[in-house]
Amino acid sequence: MRTILSTLHSKFIHNSLALPYLAAYCGDACGEFLIREFTVHEPRESILSQILAEGPDIVAFSVYLWNRRESLDLVDALCVARPELRIILGGPEVSFEGEELFTRHPGITALIRGEGEEPLRALLSAWKQGEQPGVIPRAVLRVGDKLISGPDSPPLKELDQVPSPFQTDLTNMDRGFVYYETSRGCPFHCSFCLSARDNLIRFYSMERIKSDLLLLMQKGIAKVKLVDRTFNFDASRAREIFSFILEHNQSTHFHFEIAGHLLDEATLELLDKVPEEMFQFEIGVQSTLESTLDAIGRKVNLEQLEENIRRLRQSNRIHLHLDLVAGLPGDNYESFLKSIDRVAALAPHHLQIEPVKLLPGSPLRDQAKELQIRFDPNPPYTILGSPELSYAELQQLQEISRLLDLTYNSGHFSSFIRALSAATGSFATGLEWLAKEWRKRELFRFPLNRQSLFQNLFEIIRERDEGTPQTRLIESLAYDYARCERVVTNRIPEFFDTALKPEEEHWVRATVQDKTEAIKGQGIKLQYFAAAFSTIHSPTQRTIYLFCYLTGTGRKMQVEEYRYSN
Repeated sequence: MRTILSTLHSKFIHNSLALPYLAAYCGDACGEFLIREFTVHEPRESILSQILAEGPDIVAFSVYLWNRRESLDLVDALCVARPELRIILGGPEVSFEGEELFTRHPGITALIRGEGEEPLRALLSAWKQGEQPGVIPRAVLRVGDKLISGPDSPPLKELDQVPSPFQTDLTNMDRGFVYYETSRGCPFHCSFCLSARDNLIRFYSMERIKSDLLLLMQKGIAKVKLVDRTFNFDASRAREIFSFILEHNQSTHFHFEIAGHLLDEATLELLDKVPEEMFQFEIGVQSTLESTLDAIGRKVNLEQLEENIRRLRQSNRIHLHLDLVAGLPGDNYESFLKSIDRVAALAPHHLQIEPVKLLPGSPLRDQAKELQIRFDPNPPYTILGSPELSYAELQQLQEISRLLDLTYNSGHFSSFIRALSAATGSFATGLEWLAKEWRKRELFRFPLNRQSLFQNLFEIIRERDEGTPQTRLIESLAYDYARCERVVTNRIPEFFDTALKPEEEHWVRATVQDKTEAIKGQGIKLQYFAAAFSTIHSPTQRTIYLFCYLTGTGRKMQVEEYRYSN
């Protein structure tokens, strides 16, 4: 009996954590397993032909928000092409479905709710032995014209019962990106999250975790993303894993989802030793409105959270990714803008704003009618309006989020964003104003490269009232451009002032000559650009900025900056 375990990713670099775990737990007693992963961008006909060419008896799909439609389309095509094929669905996107899913898609043979290891093994082992499965907990089975639904049951208590797929070559580690888990469950009960229904927190043994992590580090995996819902729930356990990584890691980058307010002093002291670029923390702030946090069941000490983030940011060793969720109960447009300002003041490396999604099975979705929350009935179930936020206001926040990604999160507009915040009164107000100007010019409709982004920002700023704020905004934009783009002599953007005095030109030539001598024989190419600024760093004195661009074979461009004023 041959079973294909499959899913469709949003990007090629991603690989599945669920499928190897399922194959490892089912083992030889369930027949032969093939893991076949695709992306939602591949033609359906291509995926269909590849699956059928393997000659499977069973195909099991792991279904998520991003691949629901594509997965169900494949199910419909497979059952027509091979009517005898048994098709199983599982994953968070179908775990709360009922009879209507089987009616709409007659090719579905079985559906598994929640964690799939135990029900999948029970189902496949029965089929392997030529038996008709009985009632299987957390599974729904089509038998003729009837559906047999098993009862709910607790998930695995001992996670080590699932053999490590990393030790048995079931996981694809050739893409440089690996998902990993050290626990399941979450201590929080945020009503917009499916983890709110998972009250049982379980851990893999430390021996198992260290063995897996050592293997991944020795293989030189570029990035390991831990999918634990709250990695540092147990502070001492988190420190032990952090310490193990610090002791053995050579080049792997680790991404953790943590609760910032749970970081204790011992953990913060340990994190002060983390080499730069080794760790990334994703911290879900969600809202800074206490009443909203109470409404969604999220108990957070905001002051402690902010203090810990400032501590991490001060050491600047860990990349900090902070999340805010728009549209939560009680949070209106103005209060959300205040949340943006409060979180931006913590200076995260990345600030993400997402509208709340009312996921099937989440408590918030169950409360949607009572709370008068309107949402898209199709994935990803995004909020479309509430008593606190109109659709138009939600769209404005979406536009602010897009500009946030284009500017602040890119890391290339730090001076400009500071100047914009000062000129408009706050970080959020600046992005709000910019979003209105962006919309007016219909710039949200088209993708823009970096040079076009700078040029459009300049044209918008140029239309503001003249004076020092406008000059500072333009010069900040020019400064940021010179720091991230090599300015080419015959294509100098018009927002630069390149009219230098004779003594300034003499200083530029002398400085370039000295720098050229300093790098002679090192295989480094030097190119340069100079411009005058009058407001960004010295509001009372004209200053010449010399940008030296150093390049070479196999090395990233380095920008060195020199200043001169008389």
